[in-house]
Amino acid sequence: MSKPNRKRYRLSEVKDQFREAVGGDAVEFETDKGDVLTFPHPLFADDNWSTAVDDADTSKDKAIAILGPEQYETYQAAGHADGDIGLLFLAVQQDMQGQVKKRPTR
Repeated sequence: MSKPNRKRYRLSEVKDQFREAVGGDAVEFETDKGDVLTFPHPLFADDNWSTAVDDADTSKDKAIAILGPEQYETYQAAGHADGDIGLLFLAVQQDMQGQVKKRPTR
């Protein structure tokens, strides 16, 4: 069955357009103490990271899965609660919706 609009998407181009729209492969944020931490952007994270985040049972487990143990220590030392990572994820999702307003095309 052919597509009525005859468009064919090239996956690499679609990914590049979304990567540009959301600002890259990683999410960067600053703690209240000025530490800059990063984690993979959920759209581009590998399967292992996504599974670890999805399988986390508690806010602490989720924060560790998102940041990794070393960055989690820095995050905690800055005085942030484990649940604050959920707020950051929400902000990333809202930004994603605001930035990606149309389907990418060739």
